[in-house]
Amino acid sequence: MEQLVTSPDNPVPARSRTPHQLLQPAEQQGTGTPRTRRTRRTLAVTALLAAGALALSACGGNAEAGGHDDGKNGQAGADAAAAKDASDAKIKVSSKDGATDASINDTRVKVTGGKLTDVKLTAADSGTVVEGAISSDGSSWKPSVQLERGTKYQLVANAKDAKGRSATENATFTTVSSANSFIGSYTPDDGKTVGVGMPVSFNFDKVITNKKDVQSHIKVTSSSGQPVVGHWFGTQRLDFRPEEYWKAGSKVTMKIDLDGVQGGEGITGVQSKTVSFTIGRSQVSTVDMNTQNMTVKRDGKTLKSIPISGGSPENPTYNGQMVISEMFKQTRMDGSTVGFTKGNGKGEYDIKDVPHAMRLSSSGTFIHGNYWGDPSIFGRSGTSHGCVGLRDSKGGGGNTPGKWFFDNSLVGDVVIVKNSKDKTIKPDNGLNGWNLSWSDWQAGSAS
Repeated sequence: MEQLVTSPDNPVPARSRTPHQLLQPAEQQGTGTPRTRRTRRTLAVTALLAAGALALSACGGNAEAGGHDDGKNGQAGADAAAAKDASDAKIKVSSKDGATDASINDTRVKVTGGKLTDVKLTAADSGTVVEGAISSDGSSWKPSVQLERGTKYQLVANAKDAKGRSATENATFTTVSSANSFIGSYTPDDGKTVGVGMPVSFNFDKVITNKKDVQSHIKVTSSSGQPVVGHWFGTQRLDFRPEEYWKAGSKVTMKIDLDGVQGGEGITGVQSKTVSFTIGRSQVSTVDMNTQNMTVKRDGKTLKSIPISGGSPENPTYNGQMVISEMFKQTRMDGSTVGFTKGNGKGEYDIKDVPHAMRLSSSGTFIHGNYWGDPSIFGRSGTSHGCVGLRDSKGGGGNTPGKWFFDNSLVGDVVIVKNSKDKTIKPDNGLNGWNLSWSDWQAGSAS
């Protein structure tokens, strides 16, 4: 067997060595100078292996030794520290982030554990800022105006807790669209003083099929204690009244709680408000077509007797209980708008300055001043196209019966016509539900 000789110029080939050989004791590896050099080389390799073992220990240590954990423990510690220092203020926005059917009435911001410092609500497309106010105690915010339907809004709310630590909440939402919502236009308006015959009347902009739920979310009450019942005229109109006329001086309140109520398939209510109005003195005027005279009674006592000129034999005035729904100091009356036309298509009459006009029906019945008729007709003959005319002057000036009655009337006052050759007016032609008996009125309720 050939003896291997090592020297700087003739090293032992690397493949001839093994870790076992390198780590053998010196006396087992021969004698002389070659042994000394081999020993040094062995010590060097041993040191390298030891260093490698330490390096492996540092990179692959276990958790008990505080070794590597992909940074999880470090991040958890940072999260815990941040949570410990987080604000106690918790902000809640009523309209959920991302909602596409948010209420136009119920956008609110509330905070617990702190106070709101500022809230900003803007229309996303236009950038228009919606005005609003933070409550005096800093716990809530609400807009000062109703939001628009089908509009995207962005809200940012900031608050601070008792230690001055800040909190922020953001929400982006879209209000319910016009196509998927319904609104009821109502009369009378909030704060008005009206006559004893004034019903509460709602006209909805969509067909209502879920009448029971809609009606049950409108509560009408009177300080007089009179029971109030709703009655549906078709699918878009709902009126409320007591059995008898309202008590003079009473206060009527209607609570509209339709926000979120399903009116039918795919349509939701968006109204939420409370409206109150006052009933004034009791005034009921009775027109007798036989005598062409009107008796005005206030609080049960006769106030005045006024000569009138009602409908002609060809165009008689409706009979029945009618309520004044609108009042105009001056208005135009064109016969073509209510079906009175000549052969050339023009109206049989077109008076552009009718004074002291008060509407009694949707179809065009008024009680109004008349300056164009001969004074002799009043109290003697019916000459109108169905209206009730009172002597008046052009422009409405002077001390005339027409002006007196206008000045002494309220929207909601009752005008009763009797002894006419015409039929009784339909209860839904104007605000004239008093022409239904109480039992028939109750039969039209959905509740």
